Amino acid sequence: MTLADTRSGIAAVYDELAVRLGVPFDSAAIVRRLGPPLEAELANWLPAEEVPSAADLYRQIYPEMGVPAHTTMAGAHEAIDAVRQAGGRVVVVTGKNTRDAVGTVTALGLDVDEVVGSLFGSAKGSALARFGAAAYVGDHVADIEAARAGGAVSVTVATGPYTVGELHDHGADVALGDLTEFAAWFTTWRELHEAR
Repeated sequence: MTLADTRSGIAAVYDELAVRLGVPFDSAAIVRRLGPPLEAELANWLPAEEVPSAADLYRQIYPEMGVPAHTTMAGAHEAIDAVRQAGGRVVVVTGKNTRDAVGTVTALGLDVDEVVGSLFGSAKGSALARFGAAAYVGDHVADIEAARAGGAVSVTVATGPYTVGELHDHGADVALGDLTEFAAWFTTWRELHEAR
């Protein structure tokens, strides 16, 4: 939930999955702890041997039911514009599978350069390093690990399951209340960075 608010779409998919599988998923609880891979969440509700087929069904449902319910996070377009105006590139590195991540940014008109999916935590580091990311923005403590692994500044927003204080406590270089604060931070950071 950095550029896109996916909560309502994810909840709708879990509610549909509950009907199809006859499993009482608590979609409200699930969306409060978004971040880890789909299979990790499903393992909270299903025996291990049922997780792969449930994940496949979830991903089958998602494009038609989840993506259309997504909305843009406040400040997302302005954050992208700030990076572009500085001559930078915007790369999305996410735990969501690439197909659904591309579907989401396309549906919301988010002008990004690249999308890399199905990576979580420090596993994102190789993609960040490959693109030469100077900063990585996320809303989860695992995104702090990702930034560290990729050699990037860890910029966090408290729009996910963690508060600004918790993000600071977990070692974020920068913790913002939400993405509307990013453009001002980025402009100042870039000026300081260029002055060195």
